[in-house]
Amino acid sequence: MITPPLTWPTLKERIERDDLRGIVRLVSNATDEQRTAVAKEIEAYVRTVPADKWWSRGANPAGGVGLAAIGCLPSAARVAALLCRRGPRDEWNRIPARLFIQVAQARQVPWLGDLAVRLTGKLRTEGRAGEWHFVVALLTESGATPPMSEGFVRGWLEDRHRFRDDRSVANLTARLRDDPFLDLVLPALFEIDRIGSDFAQGGWDNARRTWDDTPVLPATLVALAEEGRLDRKILLDGCVGRFLRGDRPGALRSFILLYEALAPTTEELADRALDYAQLLPAAPAALAGHAQRALRTVDDAGRLELETMLDVSRETLLRREKGLVKTQLGWLDRVARRHPDRVGEVLDVVAVAFGHDALDIQDRALAVVAKHFARLDGPVPAGLLDAAGALGGDLPARAAQLFGMTPSGSTSGAGPDPVPVVPAPAPAAMPPSIASAAELAEEISALLNGGENAVAWERILAGVVSLAAVDRAGLADAMNPLLDRYAGRFTTRSWGHQLRIVWLGEAIRSAISGERREGIFERMVSSVREAWQGRRNRHAGVPDTPNGVLALRIAEISALLHRTSVPFLVATPTSVNGSLAVEVLVDRISRAEADGWQPWPLDLEQALLRLPREVDPEMVTRAGALTSPAGVRLARWLTTGGVPDPVATRVEQRPRASRSPTYWGSDAPARRVVVSLRPDGDPYGRFDLHLFTLPRSEVPTFAPTFADDTWPATLPHHREAIAAWALPGLASLADSDQRGGAEALPLLAECSGPVGSAMSLALVYGLGARHESDRVAAVDALLLLAGSGSSATDGIGRELGDLGVDGTVKLTRVVPGLADAARAGAGAAVWQVISAALPMLLPAAPRGLPDLLALGAQVVPTLGVGEFAGISALAEVAGRSGSSRLVTEARRLHRLLAP
Repeated sequence: MITPPLTWPTLKERIERDDLRGIVRLVSNATDEQRTAVAKEIEAYVRTVPADKWWSRGANPAGGVGLAAIGCLPSAARVAALLCRRGPRDEWNRIPARLFIQVAQARQVPWLGDLAVRLTGKLRTEGRAGEWHFVVALLTESGATPPMSEGFVRGWLEDRHRFRDDRSVANLTARLRDDPFLDLVLPALFEIDRIGSDFAQGGWDNARRTWDDTPVLPATLVALAEEGRLDRKILLDGCVGRFLRGDRPGALRSFILLYEALAPTTEELADRALDYAQLLPAAPAALAGHAQRALRTVDDAGRLELETMLDVSRETLLRREKGLVKTQLGWLDRVARRHPDRVGEVLDVVAVAFGHDALDIQDRALAVVAKHFARLDGPVPAGLLDAAGALGGDLPARAAQLFGMTPSGSTSGAGPDPVPVVPAPAPAAMPPSIASAAELAEEISALLNGGENAVAWERILAGVVSLAAVDRAGLADAMNPLLDRYAGRFTTRSWGHQLRIVWLGEAIRSAISGERREGIFERMVSSVREAWQGRRNRHAGVPDTPNGVLALRIAEISALLHRTSVPFLVATPTSVNGSLAVEVLVDRISRAEADGWQPWPLDLEQALLRLPREVDPEMVTRAGALTSPAGVRLARWLTTGGVPDPVATRVEQRPRASRSPTYWGSDAPARRVVVSLRPDGDPYGRFDLHLFTLPRSEVPTFAPTFADDTWPATLPHHREAIAAWALPGLASLADSDQRGGAEALPLLAECSGPVGSAMSLALVYGLGARHESDRVAAVDALLLLAGSGSSATDGIGRELGDLGVDGTVKLTRVVPGLADAARAGAGAAVWQVISAALPMLLPAAPRGLPDLLALGAQVVPTLGVGEFAGISALAEVAGRSGSSRLVTEARRLHRLLAP
């Protein structure tokens, strides 16, 4: 076959036909002048190829472009630059390495190794085996040493794990023994963050015919070290260095397995003692345990300096992991016996544990001090006395007896002075109204880009209505670009939570042009009519939650704004929690009455629901003088006290035995307690039936927690009703792996109204949430309730007792949050919660009860508590024989309550 001369049209035609062998022949037989002539054409062509063509399964130009580049471009830098452009960069696996090398050999390029090194540095860090093999072929052909980029190392690991029949240690060891890259890659395995997850794969052992989930690579590296193929020191130093740098727990697992398999000798441990001394105070628990055992081994061999041990202990004794702390205290006990001449220094360090959060740790530390106290010379060291001021429960009195005086910092042996509870602040006032169309456009853009919250929504709705009344032309100039830019967000295909975004777009169109999109407009009008008629809205797509109120208000604006413009909305709140001052609403309706217009029905309904429960009689008198329909409605509302609280009923849910236990991808909770609602009497307004009607089934249902504060802002003075709506989602934080949504709890605590079962359950589920960020939000809510003087803590305690008995809520999660609340000044509220829960918990003795008892013993001395309704149950547990932790903590609390 006669090969034509190399020209750009000829080369381009072969690229687009994906004729790779034709391209090889064309460029291999070309002259340098021909290659130079088409080089710029190739680079220009790459910039013009449509993006979707690079991803096409048909004739894809990637392979042809790669061969043309190596065949025509004059340097490694230009070839690498072209192959790293966005289109070709994704398709290196389409370039046949064998043909690529063939072209390079035909040209006799001296820079193939340079190119291979450049491309190695650009390898991706996730699953692109084809491109890794392409680059490795170039490295192998050129003999270049690859840089240890993250992409290369991860690709090497992925490739070494890719063997089908036998993933045993023996097989992988045989494969790695002569691996050309092993010695280069090995140090990088310990230096790249999160790479440990890549070699955490188990494997099939063909000889034993079993699958083992234990990572294969750690054992393989140890086997290679034992036969002398790898340096054991590199592996040990690598593991310890990785431990010091830290990583995610899953990524560290393989390194821990490797370290354990290496089984360091005492000599090796002693050489790294200072590294272990850094790990013990601050590393994750698993690593800290290894460091603690290593240091104890070195100490037992007489090779650890006492100063190092004492320095490490000071920080370790305040760790949360009680197992580590108890072990450290036992170690210090032995050190005190071994160094009688320095017992004072050792006990000074032991006293650091007096400041530990856990009472049993404080107790153990005091026992160690008491054991060696008689060996001290002279007066009691001031450091011991100062440290004893942090002791809680009955320990200050015991310390005073031991030291022969009252510890400094305590009050007659009653522990440290309590932190006063901080009064809950009043909700902040709403920010100023939106003053211009340009500002409105900025606020809407922020809302669409993750800034959804009640304040933003209220300001935007008020801005759309008020600006449409004074400057529709200016509003249109600002809104039309916004509608075009976010056309995808204002689609008619959005449902549920996103429905309000779609209807906001319709409200904007109604404000600037009266444009109506068929289908969606009819749906909005139908929804609004149902709401006007006081019926519970079941129109398709309107959320059957408090979210639906906001959606219906937006629909009302869309339906009425172009036809019956009003100068402002009357429901815009005066506080960020959604509350609306009575005097402000009276003024607004007075203005409307004077100017001859009526507020829209749903706008007025929302305004009434935002009024506080307690009203100044002067405001009732002023409202009574109004004569318009809206004014008469307001006066009647204020006179009667507004809508009564709904009737709330506690409902226990359990999965049905006859059905599959599947609960939307996870196991259903064995028990969940929620609250149903029904109106107390006839509806007062158009939203009552919607907000106060909430049936609950007897089976747990999946319900994600809500993610914004529009719910509380809908009923800011009926937090019990909103909490009832939120309960399934909040419960899922404690009885499943759901995350997020508990941030609504502080918002509910800032609202007003009675606190009943729904709010109490919401707080207990929040305190028992699986993830710490949700528990923190629940603690904030408890502090706000305590600061507001609420008497809800008894109810919270009773719900904690009920849910904690059978583990529906885990006490081990709840106690740390209660302890945080006590330290923040809510000790009285925390004790009320504990004392209400204990009568139910003590007979059942669920896991975590000793910690709850210990927390009670810490807060009681600061409160002067003298009575406890559950003393008989506590006395029964305290009177049992034995020294289990439950009995020990029960005795401690019993002594404090009934001395």
